[in-house]
Amino acid sequence: MRAALLAALAIGGLAMGGLSLVPSGPAHAVGIRHAFCLQGDEYPGLSYCTFDTYAQCQATASGRLLQCIANPYFAGVSDDPRATPYPYPQRQRIRPRPPAPNPFAPLPNLFEFQED
Repeated sequence: MRAALLAALAIGGLAMGGLSLVPSGPAHAVGIRHAFCLQGDEYPGLSYCTFDTYAQCQATASGRLLQCIANPYFAGVSDDPRATPYPYPQRQRIRPRPPAPNPFAPLPNLFEFQED
């Protein structure tokens, strides 16, 4: 009896140690790239946000117990009036990146003087 108990404790300890070595990834954030999400029994919450227009979302939801909702975390610009309006109209949602520097551009000659 005592040997079986010690064996069970050893196996439990190894299992807990093995689970602690499994890397845990970060939680997936709600999509911010698409304006509309499907919601229903198949997709609870905001788990399927892959639609840019309401018509795309409605076509996918057709014939199933799903509904389309505006993604409240959408961080882009949409022409669709059903998309969630951005609360700060004076600010841009997605800022464009500056152009990358050209590594092949000639360097300025620091020893050449130019007169105005």
